[in-house]
Amino acid sequence: MYNPTIRAPARFWANRSLAIKGLVVIALPLAVLLGSLLSLYLASNAEARAEDDVRRAFAIQRDTYQVHALLAEAAAGVRGYVLTGDNRFLAPFRKAQREVPSSMARLDEAIEDPIVRDHFEELRVLEAEKRTGLQQIVDVARVGNIAEANVEDALLANKLALDEVRVTIDDIQRREAVVLDERRTRVEEVRAGFLILTAVSALVGLLGSLSAVYLFSTGIVRRVRKLEGDAEALARGERLTEMPEEADEVGRLAQRLVRASALLHDREDDLRASEERFRLVIEKVRDYGIFALDPDGMVTSWNLGAERIKGWRAEDILGRHFSNFYPTETRDHLPEEMLERARENGSAEDEGWRIRKDGSRFWANVVITALRDEQGKLRGFAKVTRDMTERRRSEEALKEARKDAEAASRAKSEFLSRTSHELRTPLNAILGFGQLLEIDEDDFARNHREAIGQITKAGRHLLSLINDLLDIASIEAGSSDLTIETLDLGQLLEEAYSLGKPIVASANLNFELERAGGNIPVRGDARRVTQIILNLIGNAAKYNRDGTFVRLGCRFDGALVRVTVEDDGPGIAEAEAKRLFTPFDRLGQQDRAKIEGTGLGLALSKSLAESMDGGIGFEALAKGSRFWFSLARAAQPENSPLGRNTNDVTESSCPRT
Repeated sequence: MYNPTIRAPARFWANRSLAIKGLVVIALPLAVLLGSLLSLYLASNAEARAEDDVRRAFAIQRDTYQVHALLAEAAAGVRGYVLTGDNRFLAPFRKAQREVPSSMARLDEAIEDPIVRDHFEELRVLEAEKRTGLQQIVDVARVGNIAEANVEDALLANKLALDEVRVTIDDIQRREAVVLDERRTRVEEVRAGFLILTAVSALVGLLGSLSAVYLFSTGIVRRVRKLEGDAEALARGERLTEMPEEADEVGRLAQRLVRASALLHDREDDLRASEERFRLVIEKVRDYGIFALDPDGMVTSWNLGAERIKGWRAEDILGRHFSNFYPTETRDHLPEEMLERARENGSAEDEGWRIRKDGSRFWANVVITALRDEQGKLRGFAKVTRDMTERRRSEEALKEARKDAEAASRAKSEFLSRTSHELRTPLNAILGFGQLLEIDEDDFARNHREAIGQITKAGRHLLSLINDLLDIASIEAGSSDLTIETLDLGQLLEEAYSLGKPIVASANLNFELERAGGNIPVRGDARRVTQIILNLIGNAAKYNRDGTFVRLGCRFDGALVRVTVEDDGPGIAEAEAKRLFTPFDRLGQQDRAKIEGTGLGLALSKSLAESMDGGIGFEALAKGSRFWFSLARAAQPENSPLGRNTNDVTESSCPRT
């Protein structure tokens, strides 16, 4: 039979929030417990304060005794100094001068009792007077003409002052002892009261805790067990339908579990629909073969793209091993190797020949990805295949075109080399006969001498052209006779400066050298480095018709050293600068008749610099131009012929870019 007088209080208690229940069940015993802890804390603090007071009293006694001892020793030392004049007696006085102020400062900080404070203020005055009197006696004794009676009076006054200090210190000690006894008595009384209060609080807390456990077990535990059963049913996938009546947090949680059960079932339905849509999307992809394998490599799914690329229908390939797609030369090992790599690394990629159902081959890009569950257990593999046959054909065609271009380049280099060699033989004869004619040119008429000069001049120009062609051809063919070694760039600059002087002087220009302050070790071929420098100097001298100088120097650029050739000539237009290092492309075609050249100097310099792992370039200046080429810096051991401190000298030899 329903009894409202019994059910109403239980219903009221069940509908209260967990916060209120927690306050009733836990807060009151906890408050009692906190009160007990606070009592213990206060008792502990009182005891700690008492111990601090005791330590402070001991410290006050120690410091007062120390002040008295220091002053007494200082007085004795001053007395000995006055009587003997020996400075060693002043050691206690100097010690007192150093340590008494710090002891007085500690006493000033430690003393709290007002009576002790009054005595301390008296002590402060007496201590200052005592030290001042001692200092005066020392000062007078140092002069040496003080009367003995005056000394005795001063010492007697000092003795009286020390007695007063001792009396004051005794007063401080007696008062501190009284204060200490009072504090100890008060602490013992407080500690006893706190212990009684703690015992009462512990008893009340125990009773409150027992009551809280009873209320908790009767009002919450039963319903939590019911909630646990609902959670287990939800984990099994069962739908919860019974809604609890209670309105507290536990009841609302049970209601949310019921709603969550309905929501999970709805989402499972949506997930199944989404998986179906995803399956349809995968199956309709035509450009990629996408299918799944089980852990042993058997095909478990098949899409339209796989059917189009491989030629197998789903019913023909499902359940068969994917090694059927590999040619006979790789079928026995590559499929298992791919699966093993995917197991170890998560995925494996490969490109190679594959076999269609009809036996035809195609070039495929294949990616196999391992599929694992949340526990890391292997569930199978996803395999994506793309037909790359057309791309491979394009790559092969590109390789063939590259081979043809390389063959054409080699043929060009061979042609230049052979042609240059063939031209050299008759050219040597022309130059030889021209030089013979020059020997006897005084026997010829003026017009004949001019013709002989033109013959030798043209022969030398043609010989220079042939030599440049041979150098370029040998560099392009990879057969250049370079000897890469460690060089002293400073010495090479000096040599190039000497060789370039006549070239610059013939153009009526000043030739400047930024001389290095020491050894500059670089890596390169000495002959070729000098050749590049002279090429750049010759260009600067030829084209600098309106300026006044050509300057040779160097700059540091990180791990490289730049050799620079500057001039203050007309410069080079920005539009033409990109053609500077093109073979046979001479800038200023309208002036070709006035300025000699083959059009190969800069191109050859570029090839030589790059063959020595360097570079070459051009910079436009406000007036004129700067050409540069770079060489790698080299470190030298201490016993190097370039010098023991090469690195240090190098850092200060050339400025930095």
